[in-house]
Amino acid sequence: MLKISSTPFEVDQAIKVLGGRIRLARVRRRMSQEDLAKACQIARRTLYGVESGAPGIAIGHVYTVLWALGLLSTTNGIADPDADEHGKTLDAARQVQRVRRPKVKPAENDF
Repeated sequence: MLKISSTPFEVDQAIKVLGGRIRLARVRRRMSQEDLAKACQIARRTLYGVESGAPGIAIGHVYTVLWALGLLSTTNGIADPDADEHGKTLDAARQVQRVRRPKVKPAENDF
């Protein structure tokens, strides 16, 4: 049976790479899946899904696993607006070319 994914190929690959990295971090810490799952308060099967790159795993579970492994700070660069060169270019193109001074209205009760 042919598996049809609803996510783009590149996304599937990125999720699998992240899952492999999480598994490697767990193994380096000599933790079993059961121990890490308990520390994260998730089911072992959910942790297996994180490590195998299942696209349906909630992002909250992924971040909880990263937190439990001490790797949460490594996610700071994800979708960083300062690193978004394309977005900054689009924003710069929309900038106002000329700024006018606001017209000063005479005060109504100026004595």
